[in-house]
Amino acid sequence: MKKLIMAAAVILAASVSAQAAQKIITYDQSFKPGVKAAIKWLGGSVVREFKYVNAVVADLPDHVKDASIYTVEGVKDVSDDTYRRWIEAAPASLQAVPLPSLDSALRTIREATDLPGLPEPKADAAPSAEIPWGIARVNAPAAWDYTAGRGVKVAVIDTGVDFNHPDLAPNYKGGYNAVDPAAAPLDDQGHGTHVAGTIAAVKDGKGVAGVAPGADLYAVKVLDKNGSGQYSWIIAGIEWAIEHRMQVINMSLGGGAGNEALRLVMEKAGEAGVTVVCAAGNDAGPVNYPAKYPQAIAVSASDSADKIASFSSRGPELAVIAPGVKINSTLKGGGYGALSGTSMACPHVAGLAAIAIGAGAAGPDQVRAALKGAASGLPGLTPNEQGAGLVNAFKLVR
Repeated sequence: MKKLIMAAAVILAASVSAQAAQKIITYDQSFKPGVKAAIKWLGGSVVREFKYVNAVVADLPDHVKDASIYTVEGVKDVSDDTYRRWIEAAPASLQAVPLPSLDSALRTIREATDLPGLPEPKADAAPSAEIPWGIARVNAPAAWDYTAGRGVKVAVIDTGVDFNHPDLAPNYKGGYNAVDPAAAPLDDQGHGTHVAGTIAAVKDGKGVAGVAPGADLYAVKVLDKNGSGQYSWIIAGIEWAIEHRMQVINMSLGGGAGNEALRLVMEKAGEAGVTVVCAAGNDAGPVNYPAKYPQAIAVSASDSADKIASFSSRGPELAVIAPGVKINSTLKGGGYGALSGTSMACPHVAGLAAIAIGAGAAGPDQVRAALKGAASGLPGLTPNEQGAGLVNAFKLVR
């Protein structure tokens, strides 16, 4: 019996040592066949290839160290395809939303457009119970007579979307599941559905309306029910958005370090004309990846008093600030609720990007310039806290 136990232990130890470690290997394009052959020679296998980035995901035995992979001719970078949590709840994330009174909301709209030569917003553009405070604060209703972002393609790269939600279904056009490519990109966590509602929930007199209630929504599921995912899932999601000619990407996710393949795919998105809007982060520290990349429009979070949210990350990478505290939006299962975070600020700006495109901005450089040009600094906040400031949607269309 003792010999049997020892033999079983040896077999188990051998099996553990032979477990595969998943790596993202970037390479010089001209060496691709040799790199793939070397992976096989090392006892590994390629489990995912990318279309726009010279990289593969490979399963390799644990005993194969990064230093060995770097000796392969043409290899430029090796990184762990880490499975990690990419969304973090901010404080007070599940509190009820104190909706502003109609008088208060109307005053916000008037003050935001109190400029010489600008017409007053029409009464039917005023916020109501359907218009969350953040949508009113960026003055989105004042832009809808000109454009509601109709037909602009927005990819929500997140946990998926509940595309059966009555406020999202009319604008939902399809998507992709990078976690399980054989499955629909249905939200099993809730985060992506909330984000999608802030971008483009329909204005139908019920529930909530998004910043750009005419935009086309695409769900790109890169995170699982735990809000976690691998780098390769996010890269694959961005590649899908490039391939399917999305005009705006919303990534309300972040954390950890970047890696070479993620950096490259962000570059490719920019080159393809995709505007990428990213949440700055919720750790009150420096801006997280992928918002830290220069192609990203990085967004910090403000509260209803126009102060920076205590949890919001900050830094020189910030482009603008947007409402991110107690934001009411769609929940999976057909309901509504409030969440807080730069994850909630980010989709306000993705919706504003859709309005900018609807008003004629073409490509990420023009969209970024339009957003910054329509922004005003919030009193008491530094550029490292708010970038160019809070965007007024009406200025995007006038």
